[in-house]
Amino acid sequence: MKKQQIGVIGLAVMGKNLALNIADHGYSVAVYNRTPDKTNELSKEYGDKDIMGFNSLKEFANSLDTPRRIILMVKAGEAVDDTIHKLLPYLDKGDILMDGGNSYYLDTMRRSKELEEKGFYYLGTGISGGEEGARKGPAIMSGGAREAYDRFEPVLTAISAKVGQDACSTYIGENGAGHFVKMVHNGIEYADMQLISEAYSIMKHVLGLSPEQLHDIFDQWNQGELNSYLIAITAKIFQKKDEPGGGYLVDKILDVAGQKGTGKWTGQISLDLGAPTPTITAAVYERYLSAMKEERVTANRLLRGADTLKQKPEELIESIRKALYASKICAYAQGFGLLKNASSLYHWNLSYSEIAKIFRGGCIIRAQFLNQITLAYEKNPELKNLLFEDYFSGILNNYQKEWRETITTAINYGIPVPGFSSSLAYYDSYRSAELPINLLQAQRDFFGAHTYERKDKEGIFHTQWEE
Repeated sequence: MKKQQIGVIGLAVMGKNLALNIADHGYSVAVYNRTPDKTNELSKEYGDKDIMGFNSLKEFANSLDTPRRIILMVKAGEAVDDTIHKLLPYLDKGDILMDGGNSYYLDTMRRSKELEEKGFYYLGTGISGGEEGARKGPAIMSGGAREAYDRFEPVLTAISAKVGQDACSTYIGENGAGHFVKMVHNGIEYADMQLISEAYSIMKHVLGLSPEQLHDIFDQWNQGELNSYLIAITAKIFQKKDEPGGGYLVDKILDVAGQKGTGKWTGQISLDLGAPTPTITAAVYERYLSAMKEERVTANRLLRGADTLKQKPEELIESIRKALYASKICAYAQGFGLLKNASSLYHWNLSYSEIAKIFRGGCIIRAQFLNQITLAYEKNPELKNLLFEDYFSGILNNYQKEWRETITTAINYGIPVPGFSSSLAYYDSYRSAELPINLLQAQRDFFGAHTYERKDKEGIFHTQWEE
């Protein structure tokens, strides 16, 4: 019996499309799903492809070339551990398991250690691009033993998105590095989407623009420095009509957002690692606030907002564009700052230029200006913060007038812009040679004898603040 080259476990949207992508690139694939229906449907629908479906893990494992290369596309958490536990009896030492889901990076580090002690390889691999990316070419971020990645590399390079001659797939680092980078990618994605939504909100409520007008604006923005996947799909969203009821679909969608946890993890871990990510965290909080729909409706009746002001001229649109770009730069700076702290703590030796390079295609945050981030880190791999790079500091210096005016306008109209505001606060805090934390330290020493340092002399001091 002919052996298959790659195994895929889990045939939900991502797993199914990844299996098809692998088959399209000349590899034979074995597939397994916990419920047989999906396996049978795939085999029936795509009988022309070299994909063999199995309804038992033993048969699935026996069908594969050794050392086996198996991709797990199951829900993060207990399902991954359960699948590994059930699969291990049918594997041989040296086989490679690749977790392609959104697993928590500390779980990946634990699994890597446990499996390596038993003689197996484990790759924690972030895969970004959603359904379309999985089918046509995602961005791929692999972490684990280098020799395991090298065995998987030809497959991952083949199925990944391409930007010119560059494959959007790379080796990130040991154990949990791949999933950590994917988590930060998703955190940046949260911030990016929130910032775009705030730009939309200001134009809708201050200028009264229709979806048709908003389509034209976002389509135009996508031709310039804001060119990105998220700007492009936003323009398309504003075009979509609601056929049954008339009007535009975006106006009919309930303002309650879902999430799968990676944005929350990014905010939590940024606190653990001491890496400020206020824009990313504000975006997560806004999703939580959106879920409080009933309370917000009540608050809208009880709590007064800003008085109606005279509408600003349409030059405001250009100011919003500049505010969006400046805020976006700060969000990416925060994300890469978090990567830098994690790389230092876990000794991953991350290549920020390579990470920026693979983000350019396939993934959700793909954007033209990632070329500038790539160049910045190629020029200076030890760059402490993206805001120190001439291109980005130049943009922020030149755009901050419009950035501040946009936020002021939103505040005067009572329009919440936590993303724009937290980005500006990050920028202003980061560029402040002196912060009011001297007073905060005095307060801590007053009530808790936490001590403080002085500007004018060395040492640790404590003061008896009152008799």
